Amino acid sequence: MPLMLPSESAAARSVVGVADDLFAAVRGEGERRIRSGVIVVVDGLGAIGLRAHAGHARFLAGRMAKRDVAMSVFPSTTAAALTSILTSAWPGEHGLVGYRVLDRSRDRLVNQLSEWESAGIDPRVWQASPTVFERARDAGHPAFALGVAAYAHSGFTHATLRGAEFVAVASAGERVEAAYDLAAAHEGAIIYCYLPDVDQAGHKHGVDSPEWVTALENVDAALSRAIPEGVGVVVTADHGMLDVPAHRQSVFDETSSAMLHVRHFGGEPRMVHLYLHDDVDHERAAALWTSETDGIADVGTRAQAIAAGMFGPRVTDAAASRVGDLVIAARGNRALYDGTAADQRGRGMIGQHGSLTPEERQVPLIRLGALAR
Repeated sequence: MPLMLPSESAAARSVVGVADDLFAAVRGEGERRIRSGVIVVVDGLGAIGLRAHAGHARFLAGRMAKRDVAMSVFPSTTAAALTSILTSAWPGEHGLVGYRVLDRSRDRLVNQLSEWESAGIDPRVWQASPTVFERARDAGHPAFALGVAAYAHSGFTHATLRGAEFVAVASAGERVEAAYDLAAAHEGAIIYCYLPDVDQAGHKHGVDSPEWVTALENVDAALSRAIPEGVGVVVTADHGMLDVPAHRQSVFDETSSAMLHVRHFGGEPRMVHLYLHDDVDHERAAALWTSETDGIADVGTRAQAIAAGMFGPRVTDAAASRVGDLVIAARGNRALYDGTAADQRGRGMIGQHGSLTPEERQVPLIRLGALAR
C-alpha cells in the first residue's frame, strides 16, 4: 500500500520550530521573555519510553504533563530529525532525508552522520537551510553548542551547528552544568546541549535493558540540577526507539527476485530507501516489493511519498533526488536488511528507529526553568 503518515491530533506539536520558539522567547517575543535559552536534545528518548520508565526518571517524568509531547519528522532518525530541530526546516527542505542516501552525482550511498568528508560533500551546499545559531549570530546573540569532542569537526556538525561555538564536554552531567553556566554568563544566548547516552545504550542493548535504564537515570540526574534564574530550558528528543528481535528481521539477498531491480539499498532497517536500476518501472517495482514485504512494511514510490507529505509540505529538487525510488517503512517492530551487503554488523543492533510508530515519533517536549508552566 502507498505510504501515508498516520493521523495525528491537530494540536500535536512538531519538533520542527522548537529551537526557533526558544530563540523567540530569548528575544522577548511571545508569552514569556527569558534571559537566555537552553535546548537539550536527549537522543533516542521517546515519550512512550520515558513514561514507561517514569520510576527511573522521576525528575523528567514528574515535569512532563500529558500535553508535553511533540512529533518527530519522517524518517524518525537522527540525521533528519536533529537537523529539523536545529534549522526549523522539514527534511524535504534541508535535504537530510535519511540515514544513508544516494549522492546521484557520484552514484554512491552516503552516511549522513559520518561520511561527509570521505564522500567529499560540502555541508553548506548539501544542507543549505540556515540554523537557529546562524539566525542568533546574525541578530547579535551568542550561540553555543555542547557535545562530544569526537563530533566537534564532523561534517554533520558543520551542517547542523554552524553559527554556534562548539564546546566539548565529556559527561552528561558536566555538559548540562556547562550549558547552564553559559546561559547564566551570556544574556541573550541560545545554547544547545546534546546527550547521546540513551540512544547509544538502546542501539547496543535495547530499550528496557539495565544499560538503557542506567543511561536514562544518568540523564535524569544531570537535568535535575538547579537552573539559573531567568534561564529557560526545553528538553526534547530527535526520536524514540523500539526493540527489533532477531526473529523480526527480514533479510533480502540474491534469492529475492525483487532485489534484481535494486542498484542501492539505502536508508536504514526500519526506513529503507531503494534506488533502482535506470530501466526499472517504479510502479511495477513497488508492486513487487509490496508482495515481498506483505504484512511487515508499507511501500511507496518517491512520487507517492512526496505527494503524501512524508518529508514535509515542501520538497526541494535536491532533497527529492536523495529520496529512494521506493520508500519502505517497516511496520510494528520489524526491520529489513540488505543481505548482499559486505558489512552485516548492523544486524546486531537491538534498539532501532526510523519508521512511523508512536514509540519512534512521539518525543518529550518539557519546559523547565523560566519556561516551566
